[in-house]
Amino acid sequence: MTIYLNGQYMPIEEAKISVLDRGFIFGDGVYEVIPVYSRKAFRLAEHLRRLQHSMDGIKLANPHSDSEWAGIINELIACNAGEDQYLYLHITRGAAKRDHAFPNPPVPPTVFMMSNPLPTPPAELLHSGIACITAPDNRWLRCDIKAIALLPNVLLRQMAVDAGCAETILIRDNDFMTEGAASNIFAVKGGKLLAPPKDNLMLPGITYDVVLELAAANGIPYEVRKIAVAELFAADELLLTSSTKEVLAITQLDGKPVGTGQPGAMFSRLHALYQDFKRDVMRAA
Repeated sequence: MTIYLNGQYMPIEEAKISVLDRGFIFGDGVYEVIPVYSRKAFRLAEHLRRLQHSMDGIKLANPHSDSEWAGIINELIACNAGEDQYLYLHITRGAAKRDHAFPNPPVPPTVFMMSNPLPTPPAELLHSGIACITAPDNRWLRCDIKAIALLPNVLLRQMAVDAGCAETILIRDNDFMTEGAASNIFAVKGGKLLAPPKDNLMLPGITYDVVLELAAANGIPYEVRKIAVAELFAADELLLTSSTKEVLAITQLDGKPVGTGQPGAMFSRLHALYQDFKRDVMRAA
């Protein structure tokens, strides 16, 4: 694996970062994940816009222009094998004496990027769907920032693993659903797709955007609004989306079937539309 670190491309085994890096000491940094199809970064402009939003959220100056990022990203794609990859970008405030306040004067940020093969959901999950659990959303109030300090998400996701499930769906204030620990969640009721709003309590997923665009383009009724807990448990279908999971049906929630307990009509349609979109748009971008 060839990685990028602070201006250099190198084998991952040669990468070294200071133990005083604020990402290591404080979790002071942001990240981004970009899927690559047929060796082309998908919706790079949108991902870089989300990265800028995260950097603005933690008051960290962007070390590169969009065109510079594009050059670095394309070079890293070329350095690694595989037509489909996913890129992980990791930017911290850099290495400095341990102090909660920002370094003054600022120090150079640490910029790390790596590529891995892009997985696709196995056929058995498409046929059976996945099981999820719910848990209180005990994270901070700036979930729209893609921060590297992900311990709450890690613990919430581990709850699902310990329960033999695929994901934890998060409930804020015992009132409404926000998202999954590492995914976005949609509900379906009466043939309508329901999506939680993009606000400070959820990470705005790029796949989330694609699903809503597909719904709009294909006459699927949808509504963007808060989804109450009661609506979550009464849904005819629940769907999970992410760059690596694409679109999956949630068929069990807290040990009880969702709808019929099988992937439903909305999942089948959106999954098919997503695969067409991947073939005709993502690979032709």
